[in-house]
Amino acid sequence: MENPPRSPTPQPLHGMFTAVPPRYDIVNRIITLGLDSRWRRLAAEACLDNNPKTILDLGCGTGDLTINIARAAGKDTEITGIDYSQPMLEKARQKATKAGVAKLVRFTQGDATALPFPDVYFDCVGISFAFRNLTYKNPLAQAHLAEVKRVLKPGGRYVIVESSQPKNPLIRTFFQLYVRGFVAPVGILVSRNPGAYRYLTESITRFYSPSEVRDMLKAAGFRDISYRPLLFGATGIHVTIK
Repeated sequence: MENPPRSPTPQPLHGMFTAVPPRYDIVNRIITLGLDSRWRRLAAEACLDNNPKTILDLGCGTGDLTINIARAAGKDTEITGIDYSQPMLEKARQKATKAGVAKLVRFTQGDATALPFPDVYFDCVGISFAFRNLTYKNPLAQAHLAEVKRVLKPGGRYVIVESSQPKNPLIRTFFQLYVRGFVAPVGILVSRNPGAYRYLTESITRFYSPSEVRDMLKAAGFRDISYRPLLFGATGIHVTIK
């Protein structure tokens, strides 16, 4: 496999997400009370609307969204997962084999600012809980969005499942207390990676509202943006069209 292309600006999260894979999945199950699996299934369903023939799971991590898509898609659907972290990809390949879908997917290493795919190649790009990493206080946010738009066909869909900010102030306060009081300490304890889960706490509690994400997508040239809140708005699914 070729080395991924390097972006001109250092990527501070790469080292962090290379270090967390051994306990990544179990931490996700614990801190979301197991709900993240359902959210990814819903995102996979959204990705498969309109019967796409080519789908990219961007920032695929350990492959949960990729595998969910493969389980539900037709066998003639081309499904690709891409991530910068080689340890994450190795875990994804193992999980795809265990799930019986290894022959239906391919995983590749690459940089989200220089995706190794031709222009207008994919009918759909999905991303599950990595959009925040690519856009929150990230100087390369516009470059990431531009790459998604470049590889999507006209009319192609970008499906984002990500943490969000509940609209109700009381629920939002409770959610942020939960993240700071439970997610952060449990993540640090189980993963043994304090930096990763301090970043997680910061980025979740301060991440953009649905309207701010909408504005970001509109500014990048996407249209027909919809949002479906999940868990009282603590998480949600954005769908937009190139």
